Amino acid sequence: MTTLLEARYRAVLRLLPAYYRREREEEMVETYLWDVDQETQEQSRPTLAEVGSVVALAVRSRLGAGGAPRRYAVLGSAVRLFALFAVLLQAASAVVDRVLGLTWVSTRGGRQWDMFTDGFVGHGAWAGAGAVVQWFFPLLWTVAYFALLRDHRRLAQVSALVAALPTLWPLADLWARDFAPSDSAYVVAAAVLAWVSALALCAAHHRDAPPAALPTGAPGLVFAACCVLMGGSVVALPGGVDTVWALVTCYLVAALAWLLYRVRGENRVPAGEAAALAALGLLLLAVRITAVYPWLDVLPGALRVGVLTQAAALVALTAALAVVSGRDLLSRGT
Repeated sequence: MTTLLEARYRAVLRLLPAYYRREREEEMVETYLWDVDQETQEQSRPTLAEVGSVVALAVRSRLGAGGAPRRYAVLGSAVRLFALFAVLLQAASAVVDRVLGLTWVSTRGGRQWDMFTDGFVGHGAWAGAGAVVQWFFPLLWTVAYFALLRDHRRLAQVSALVAALPTLWPLADLWARDFAPSDSAYVVAAAVLAWVSALALCAAHHRDAPPAALPTGAPGLVFAACCVLMGGSVVALPGGVDTVWALVTCYLVAALAWLLYRVRGENRVPAGEAAALAALGLLLLAVRITAVYPWLDVLPGALRVGVLTQAAALVALTAALAVVSGRDLLSRGT
């Protein structure tokens, strides 16, 4: 007869995918109930630690643990690549933004430099702490990127989570103001991009996952190429750009080049790579739209055309990547 505790354990184990339950459920239930007497089983429930371990196992088994069916292996590969691509873009963006910013203030005279330093020390301790967090913490995306590719997973995960923290600072300000500012949607979209990236890294690059690797190129060269592309896209437009111009430009150029390379001749874009790029493109589209929409009427004509072109290109490229990914999955019966 099934006891109450056994029923509760089985309910928790339903979090695991079906293939894993078929192989391990009975063994796991027996292990949980091994030294628990019958009377206690009618009065107990799984501990929080046990539930947490099952949740972690459910994440690992659904994201490509050893022996997983192909659809879970593809899902795990896609999420790992998404995390890697997203961390790479945000790492390059953080470095380029700060290098260009420091170059600007250091070459425009003492007044510009005073205005820069005043942001850290001239508005009180709370505002100063916020400025320090928002300026320095995003640089940890770079630490996360290189740590991940060197298989230092714990360092990469911690660095990504800390790097995402500055996106919560504007959210706190918006909450205090009842989300009155017109850029509230952008603040939320930027936070979603950062935290989805960090959480995907933590979830998919688990201990059973294969080591992270770029589909092509050396990590340092790829990072440098992204920085050059982002920096060049900003410098090439003397009329000015918005906060996500370089990020989206780099994604569009890199994703389009990769798609054209993989589909030429007999090459095909693997489903995991295409799905990862499509998911990242969808998040960037949300950031692109929310960053520009409140200011569309006041933007200079050239910049308005540029950001609208970026948005249209994101829609088209994301759709193409999704179609390519879907075709590969269907052709292989996933």
